[in-house]
Amino acid sequence: MSEAPAKTPPKQQRARQTYDLLLDVAGELLAEVGIERISTNLIAARAGLTPPALYRYFGDKYAVLETLGRRLMERQNAVLEAWIARHAGGGLDAMADHIGDLLAENAAVTRAEPGAVWILRALHATPRLVHVRLESHRYVTARLAEACARHLPGADPETLWRRLRLAVELGFAADEMLYEETRVASDAVLADVAAMLRGVLRELG
Repeated sequence: MSEAPAKTPPKQQRARQTYDLLLDVAGELLAEVGIERISTNLIAARAGLTPPALYRYFGDKYAVLETLGRRLMERQNAVLEAWIARHAGGGLDAMADHIGDLLAENAAVTRAEPGAVWILRALHATPRLVHVRLESHRYVTARLAEACARHLPGADPETLWRRLRLAVELGFAADEMLYEETRVASDAVLADVAAMLRGVLRELG
């Protein structure tokens, strides 16, 4: 007879709920007031907590923003891992044929994140946070390079990584552009980017 799964102790569960609440509130506030005006006091007040309670989890507002960035990147990475699991075994053609799915699923998970556009802006504009975006894009590049290298035994690893790094930057940049550019349809942009990335993947072979 199997044992019942262990439950999270109440104190740990409450701490996790508070932690997630602070992040959700911070994302919503970021969308309302922007990077410069958001503060730990505002976040704590909106969450119904005192500033000292917030400081149990985050040292300052930049720690909150970094955690928001990392949470968003982790959710994007989960989309990537699921996509690789579905399509990498089929070779470069299978990945190329389904690159549009990856772009669309990544866009959907990003838009579901509270304050996503402002999180992305913070990762671009704040020197203390730039490394979060860079680490994430390098991670995505490395995972795609691993998936492609299985089907390209003679490929130069540095060339493969460089080309995929450019492709990754294009995909993320196009998605971010759609938060601000109103003169183009998002579906059309994602379709155009998918076509470009399909070309990159097929040229690798």
